[in-house]
Amino acid sequence: MGRRWLEHPATFVKWLIFAGVSGLLCGGVASAFYHAFSAVTNLRHANPWLLWLLPLGGLAIVLLYRACSMEGDRGTNFVLAAVRENKPLRLRTAPLVFVSTVITHLVGGSSGREGAILQIGGSISSTVGRWMRLDDKDSRIITMCGMSAAFSALFGTPLTAAMFAMEVTSVGVLYYAAIVPCILSSIVGLWVAQQFQVPPTAFTLEGIPNLSPFTLLQVIGMGILFALLSIFFCRLMHAAPRLYDKYLPNHLVRAAVGGALVIGLTYLVWLWNPGTYDYNGAGEALIHAAISGQARPEAFFFKMLFTTITLGAGFKGGEIVPVFFTGATFGCTVAPLLGLHSSFGAGLGMVCVFCGVTNCPITSLLLSLELFAGDSLGMFTGQSLCLFAVCVAVSYMLSGYYGLYSEQKIVYSKLRPEFIDKKANEDPS
Repeated sequence: MGRRWLEHPATFVKWLIFAGVSGLLCGGVASAFYHAFSAVTNLRHANPWLLWLLPLGGLAIVLLYRACSMEGDRGTNFVLAAVRENKPLRLRTAPLVFVSTVITHLVGGSSGREGAILQIGGSISSTVGRWMRLDDKDSRIITMCGMSAAFSALFGTPLTAAMFAMEVTSVGVLYYAAIVPCILSSIVGLWVAQQFQVPPTAFTLEGIPNLSPFTLLQVIGMGILFALLSIFFCRLMHAAPRLYDKYLPNHLVRAAVGGALVIGLTYLVWLWNPGTYDYNGAGEALIHAAISGQARPEAFFFKMLFTTITLGAGFKGGEIVPVFFTGATFGCTVAPLLGLHSSFGAGLGMVCVFCGVTNCPITSLLLSLELFAGDSLGMFTGQSLCLFAVCVAVSYMLSGYYGLYSEQKIVYSKLRPEFIDKKANEDPS
């Protein structure tokens, strides 16, 4: 029997092609999404009166989903179910969530971008898989390709995007079969975004300490606080829809009331910070401010409150940018209390609260590398990465079995090498 120089060359070539197609399509749509998102955000900043249209925006989103027979849409959870169980994703999901997220940000709802882009990328690539008559297993992989490409194009973090698609669905299990197609589609998506002038998300940290026993203790303390904050964020995010279901079961009424509540909260904030709209939209300006060492101590709580009211009412978008906001402003505030630089604390908070709410430690570590190493290579060293790794690990372990996504499966225990197979937010015992 002759020596085989390559195993499964046909499969390799197949995924080279499919990953390239997925990267081109999803990268292009993600680029269009970025520019639409930026345009409506700038328009809202120039016309603050658009905030008064929040109830009408909520009604429009509900009616749009109802007209497309998708009123029961569960957002990113459907994408996770598609990866794990090959449940079908409709192509109409992409334009629906695209338009609905743009409406949400035009009128000042508090949400992010990544939840929308994961749904867009997943639905497009899943549809391509059906057109190509892929089998059950390959359909799951191409859905992950779309998630990777779209996430990478929008945020400019290709390694994070590829790993997130492989890690988020089942905690404790990595879909290694998807590693080549996910990485390739992620890089192609990034390249497409660069052609359309989509800037990467990057920050420069200050005050990164040297590695020492005392610094380790400080970072562990931060990790404990981030884990507690992650649990609180997840519980708040899941409590809001239950309260809306109980008291406002009609989706139209819920959307209108939710919009009115966000308006009321916005003007309530004006009582001690007149003229601010910091908690409407994604709030990226305050993330940058926190990384530079400036954050109001109440900012993290208000962002959580605005986001849970907005998304619970039926507005569309994502949770991850609000998580970045919450983690950065909280970390900036508490880091000096533990003797750390506020900028470094903000960076830790962004990554570690993300880890706590998504249960994705490897993704979080790659995220710290891609977010913070780009403009500060002289400061962000291997020792710096070690500090992030410790804080990420502590946040992951102590945040328990909570998560933003109810369809996320906790396959293995965080405390012992044992199989538990529970959904996030369920009692693992």
